[in-house]
Amino acid sequence: MHQIVVNGLVVDVVRKDIKNLHLAVYPPDGRVRVAAPHLVNDDAVRLAVISKLAWVKRQQAKYAGQERQSVREYVSGESHYFQGRRYLLNVIYHDAPPKVLIRTNTKIDLYVRSGSDRDQRERVMMTWYRRQLRSVAAPLIAKWEDVLGVKVMDWGIKRMNTKWGTCSIDAQRIWLNLELAKKPVHCLEYVVVHEMVHFLERHHNDRFRDFLDKYLPSWRLLRDELNKQPLGVPDLYL
Repeated sequence: MHQIVVNGLVVDVVRKDIKNLHLAVYPPDGRVRVAAPHLVNDDAVRLAVISKLAWVKRQQAKYAGQERQSVREYVSGESHYFQGRRYLLNVIYHDAPPKVLIRTNTKIDLYVRSGSDRDQRERVMMTWYRRQLRSVAAPLIAKWEDVLGVKVMDWGIKRMNTKWGTCSIDAQRIWLNLELAKKPVHCLEYVVVHEMVHFLERHHNDRFRDFLDKYLPSWRLLRDELNKQPLGVPDLYL
């Protein structure tokens, strides 16, 4: 990857074995990235960015005004999200193994040992988020294997900085962003379907979009809803 400057805009350029040029703008600060075929030179990339400059500016303005979560300290009174709902955290110290319980529609109890520090409290929460996400994602994957006629040989959950999900087509494996545990389940389902459709079509081309239109007609609305969800700090996800 290297960078070029277009009208004062820094653009990351990545050369790939693809047929068409792809322009994307990433939250939180509107980073611009172009994936270009190997034979497309920087002058052609620059012209493509200039032709989409107004769209790029609109995307950057949208991200600039997007709601962001402050840095989490995992203390009582903080806001935390689970499956699209906002909860207030209640930290309870006890001399027993840590656990997380949803007490009401507005409160989550985090049980930790006395003297636990911020990183320890975070690990307990992340372990809980991972377990919850796995329990919801597993049946979704099984459901869409039948619908799409594909087989996911392996899947996992990890923290990612720029993607909601990713896949390895050759290995028939998908990865889901841990942050999805905080988002509505129907948004998680969109990411699952998106990644599994790549087993039918590798690239984000018209054929790929046709598959999404066929199997998940509301995918554009779901994508937009997902990208409007509160963003984590410092990592941001697309």
